[in-house]
Amino acid sequence: MVADNNVDEINQKLELLEGVENANVEQFLSFFLDEEEYAVDILRVQEIRCWEGATVIPNSPVSVKGVMNLRGTIVPVMDLRLRLGLVEQAYNPLTVVIVLKFITQDGIEKISGVVVDAVADVHSISPDDIQQAPDLSTNVNSSFVKGLGSAKSGALILLDPDTLLAI
Repeated sequence: MVADNNVDEINQKLELLEGVENANVEQFLSFFLDEEEYAVDILRVQEIRCWEGATVIPNSPVSVKGVMNLRGTIVPVMDLRLRLGLVEQAYNPLTVVIVLKFITQDGIEKISGVVVDAVADVHSISPDDIQQAPDLSTNVNSSFVKGLGSAKSGALILLDPDTLLAI
């Protein structure tokens, strides 16, 4: 299956990057939502999993799809499309869950899964190629954007997991 191969390839890149630091570049994992390419700091990515469903939690926010069991740890799963105010889309074989580490307002590290349309690639971006996100509105969703990065594939919308995953 194509999605499984792509996820395996990205997970292999993640393993290779563990413990590797370069002061001149930052690593980002990119993914697609509504044909737009977004990215998160690779150091925040714990793993990538194919979508296998989640156990629904009653009365949870619309963007929260439920929870999944990740090797004995219960992990909340959020549909990133809905969190960002995009139109809901049916999941397909390319849909994946990216398990991200984030820091709560209390300074506690937690993990959460985000459902995305498809994983794209790992990008090395120089801090000089990261620009401040333009202040387009007072929309709360703009607080999720850490900046804009330049990559070979075009502009990447860099997301901040700490604000994105705070519920």
